[in-house]
Formats: sequence, structure tokens, C-alpha cells
Amino acid sequence: MIHMSTRNITLALPADLIRRAKVYAAAHDTSISAMVAEMLSSRVAMETDYDEAWAAEVEVMKQGFGSGFSGEITWTRDELYDRRG
Repeated sequence: MIHMSTRNITLALPADLIRRAKVYAAAHDTSISAMVAEMLSSRVAMETDYDEAWAAEVEVMKQGFGSGFSGEITWTRDELYDRRG
């Protein structure tokens, strides 16, 4: 596990939620602080992953769709929509 420096914060949460969170944390041998840290870390990581994936997609779009495909287009739009046969 990587040890990071920590800072305290104050959260205002409903009393019932705090009570249930304490019970849950005790049952899972953890702390509310560890649970909150894990949830926040997960959320931030998901957004970071999304931002990186979106940036990669933007690069693909800038290059154009043709750069990722091989072969030449040999059909016409009219041929694709010919419903006679």
C-alpha cells in the first residue's frame, strides 16, 4: 500500500447515515475514513480514465476514419440502397 500524507476534513452527514456507516465499517474491518477515501479515489480515477479515453478518441477523429481501415470503397450509395433485389 502506498502511504500518502493525509489531511483532515469535516463532513456534514445525516446522523442515521453515520450510524449505519460505522456499523458497516466495523463489519468490514475498516473505517469510515478509509471507505470515503476509497470511494473518492474510485470516482476520481473513473473520471480520469474517461478523460484519457475521450482524448484518444478525439485524436482518432482528427486523423479521420479512413486511417483505421484498409481497402478501397468499391460500392456506391445507390448500390447500398438498391432494394429491388
